[in-house]
Amino acid sequence: MPEPVKKTVSAFTKKPKTTEVTAGSAAVFEAETEKAGIKVKWQRAGTEITESEKYVIKAEGNKHSLTINNIGKEDDVTYAVIAGSSKVKFELKVKEPEKSETVTPAEAAPAPAASELPAPPVESSQNTEVISAGTQPEEPLDPIGLFVTRPQDGEVTAGGNITFTAKVAGESLLKKPSVKWFKGKWMDLGSKVGKHLQLHDTYDRNNKVYTFEMEIIEANMTFAGGYRCEVSTKDKFDSSNFNLIVNEAPVTGDLDIRSAFRRTSLAGGGRRMTSAFLSTEGHEEGGEFNFSALLKKRDSFLRSVNRGEAKSESQSDVDVWEILRKAPPSEYEKIAFQYGITDLRGMLKRLKRIKKEEKKSTAFQKKLDPAYQVDKGQKIKLMVEVANPDADVKWLKNGQEIQVSGSKYIFEAIGNKRILTINHCSLADDAAYECVVGEEKSFTELFVKEPPILITHPLEDQMVMVGERVEFECEVSEEGATVKWEKDGIELTREETFKYRFKKDGKKQYLIINDSTKEDSGHYTVKTNGGVSVAELIVQEKKLEVYQSIADLTVKARDQAVFKCEVSDENVKGIWLKNGKEVVPDERIKISHIGRIHKLTIEDVTPGDEADYSFIPQGFAYNLSAKLQFLEVKIDFVPREEPPKIHLDCLGQSPDTIVVVAGNKLRLDVPISGDPTPTVIWQKVNKKSDLVRSNDDSMTPSENSSDLNTDSKLLFESEGRVRVEMHEDHCVFIIEGAEKEDEGVYRVIVKNPVGEDKADITVKVIDVPDPPEAPKISNIGEDYCTVQWQPPKYDGGQPVLGYILERKKKKSYRWMRLNFDLLKELTYEAKRMIEGVVYEMRIYAVNSIGMSRPSAASQPFMPIAPPSEPTHFTVEDVSDSTVALKWRPPERIGAGGLDGYIVEYCKDGSTEWIPALPGLTERTSALIKDLVTGDKLQFRIKAINLAGESGAAIIKEPVTVQEILQRPKIWLPRHLRQTLVKKVGETINIVIPFQGKPRPKIIWMKDGQTLDSKDVGIRNSNTDTILFIRKAELHHSGAYEVTLQIENMTDKVTITMQIIDKPGPPQNIKLVDVWGFNAALEWTPPQDDGNAQILGYTVQKADKKTMVSYGILEAVKH
Repeated sequence: MPEPVKKTVSAFTKKPKTTEVTAGSAAVFEAETEKAGIKVKWQRAGTEITESEKYVIKAEGNKHSLTINNIGKEDDVTYAVIAGSSKVKFELKVKEPEKSETVTPAEAAPAPAASELPAPPVESSQNTEVISAGTQPEEPLDPIGLFVTRPQDGEVTAGGNITFTAKVAGESLLKKPSVKWFKGKWMDLGSKVGKHLQLHDTYDRNNKVYTFEMEIIEANMTFAGGYRCEVSTKDKFDSSNFNLIVNEAPVTGDLDIRSAFRRTSLAGGGRRMTSAFLSTEGHEEGGEFNFSALLKKRDSFLRSVNRGEAKSESQSDVDVWEILRKAPPSEYEKIAFQYGITDLRGMLKRLKRIKKEEKKSTAFQKKLDPAYQVDKGQKIKLMVEVANPDADVKWLKNGQEIQVSGSKYIFEAIGNKRILTINHCSLADDAAYECVVGEEKSFTELFVKEPPILITHPLEDQMVMVGERVEFECEVSEEGATVKWEKDGIELTREETFKYRFKKDGKKQYLIINDSTKEDSGHYTVKTNGGVSVAELIVQEKKLEVYQSIADLTVKARDQAVFKCEVSDENVKGIWLKNGKEVVPDERIKISHIGRIHKLTIEDVTPGDEADYSFIPQGFAYNLSAKLQFLEVKIDFVPREEPPKIHLDCLGQSPDTIVVVAGNKLRLDVPISGDPTPTVIWQKVNKKSDLVRSNDDSMTPSENSSDLNTDSKLLFESEGRVRVEMHEDHCVFIIEGAEKEDEGVYRVIVKNPVGEDKADITVKVIDVPDPPEAPKISNIGEDYCTVQWQPPKYDGGQPVLGYILERKKKKSYRWMRLNFDLLKELTYEAKRMIEGVVYEMRIYAVNSIGMSRPSAASQPFMPIAPPSEPTHFTVEDVSDSTVALKWRPPERIGAGGLDGYIVEYCKDGSTEWIPALPGLTERTSALIKDLVTGDKLQFRIKAINLAGESGAAIIKEPVTVQEILQRPKIWLPRHLRQTLVKKVGETINIVIPFQGKPRPKIIWMKDGQTLDSKDVGIRNSNTDTILFIRKAELHHSGAYEVTLQIENMTDKVTITMQIIDKPGPPQNIKLVDVWGFNAALEWTPPQDDGNAQILGYTVQKADKKTMVSYGILEAVKH
């Protein structure tokens, strides 16, 4: 006797039942729980029902009811009531009213949206789950679309052919896209090409459209299910799902007992679809299979079907178990990484314990399958059928009984079915499960499969100096995922942790190299089971360039002295020396380091500051030196009425031209003398003005304008960027942050009543060069290209010393410097690029002041190379006017793909090559027609892609265009070497292959006479001859002779054919004697023996009254 039903299995004492009502009426469903106060939920097609005018929900104590008002045809779906972990399903069947009134379109209720329509219920005597279309997740919109035409759903009869077509726009693509066809989630059909599957692709050069076709030949029932087409380029991706339905062929002969064992399921719309990948119960959420049958047939071991979708989509997973069984133990970890197996050892142990044969069960009508598989995050249902509908079951996980835990586990009892639903499966659910009824158990294994790990943010190229820290970073789709790092194709293992450090931070993965060396240069790869990313690391020796050296200074007492230099590396530190001793900063002396600029600032200069100053960068053999000269102004006694004088010669340098770097401060001290104190006027020569500003803010014509051909402008401001400071014995001209517009000739004039003096000073502002124009790319090869550029339009007032070149991947933001020594030429050959990757280039100009801003990026380009020459180029056949050629594809095709082949020929002794075919051919064979008999020709073939032509493959010896003489030879099939026996009415089709060139003359004879073409059909080709008889008759028996003749050479064979029929009736039957229950008969053989030996006779007798005959003797010898 089974144990009493426990509350954890069913909380209902009264369950709602399936009801049939008429459209427009109301229906009431009632349920009673074992206890009062239990929360009860009602569902419609898997979605919870909320109370409204249409749905009225009541609860009184332990009694609960659902009333559905104004029922329509759309309410004909499956409903369910849930209390705790118990769930009971029932149906509402809606029938049309007997007399229905016509409803106008304005009054008709709007049709529900496609996403709201419920799936049709499965007809069954028991409550059965139904998939609701409302639960199907919406297909996400593709951010990048590549398809012009997507593959559409198809339907075919078993044994028929069907072709799926996808078209991809190729106008914006640099090379042919990569297309893969999948069945289900994981089965790549590229390796399944053969008798039943062919893949084709073509390219329409006029419309620039790629066409990809998948042709299924002689489809069988196992081909049904969901398929996917994926198309990808270097920076784009698109995919499209479609379904194939295979219908059973109509039965025309005897009953095929195998059809009774085919698995079937219901597709959307009630169509019956057979699939070898769905469970026998047609569950939409769980994949199951007959383990013993699959072992015998060596079929796929595991499979899963997407959970929660509206329609059943059959999918086939890779047979991981079969792969593991055939692979050597050294490959186990590699296979586990590739297919996302997290517990390889546990999987192999548990599968080993599965019993191959089970004894017949009395408690179970149907047990659990030996193993199930589900994707991580999905749900799965484990179902058994018990013999007793009232039996109670226990569910165990790893030997422990499963308890009710929120919505994680749901227990259902529907008739004699017991279902355990596991929601949101995680790796913790990967375990052994049991269903217990009394003393009997049903055992299964659940494998939780992780989805493929995708790389969402790829690696970036890096360039560092020796000794710097390198950190490669990428982002994957799953936190804590397992990835594999490689350098130049060699895996970086944990044993090398003294050199490399691996780090995980959520979805981010890091490879860290602390102290880089030149040996660390190379290509680094990160791999997951769903993607690959490659980046290049270049480690350069440390080199330091001085963009601006420190300059000598001459300053006055209490003025400011600033020494400044600029180096190429902003991370380089250094020290300042004064007469060989390190400078210690204080309140008056400041040392700063901002980016690439180092400064030493001395405030309130004193005579003790006069010395030699040097800057030494740390780690480099550089010494930048300059001298600080203290200017001591001596004022001598000046007699009264002394004319004014400008003492520029006291600077000790030529005052004609003063050079200042753009952005720096220019301070010019001009000592003056005169008594009385002279008036000082500063002018800037200006060709566009005729006025001079005076110190009293009035505008007057320049008194000295006659001395120059240009006009001048007075500078008198005591504040601002350009200003003049007046003192008793000197004046100061200051420009803060010099600019290009400040260049020119400045005139200083001093006046007093005694006279005047003047001097002209030329100020030149120098700056970094303007950025060059965008470089141009040419001579693109497999991993190199030539970069060309022009000098900048403005060199900043100083000669351009050289150029710096940078490159980056098009989708990246990281620019990588290609040279540390300045490029003196205007061209550069860039190398070490990755074929098939799109790059951009930019250029900097450098003069003695510094480095310009970068130029605009070049046009994107891709390093590609032509393919190698085709291989195994041979002559297959020659005739009087044709030559048949064949070859194999090149050994190296490269990232540019393969557009086709060009075939050419030239006459022996000539150098002119003539195209043998119009345009390119994508086939690996060609038939060259319309050739002149007797010509000797040379043939060659080249492979073509985006990068150009390959080298030519040439046939060594010239080919003479003439028919090759070959003796006739008949290859008689083995079954025709003995008498061919056929029955009257059967079809006869005899195929006899032969060889011989030129085409031989074929003669058929029967018994020495020519065959009658009206009675027998003959068809001849270059390689065989066929004799065809639609309905065999007795007179077709005889000896048939086939003769091949080429000139004076012949070959012949003889075929003996015997046509047989049923014999005629025996003759002269006599009753010789009768005694007791016995009778003696005699007869003579039939007149017509059917052209075959009589083997025996059958004797029958009949009752005189009924005249019903039945046999009493078989095969009696006469």
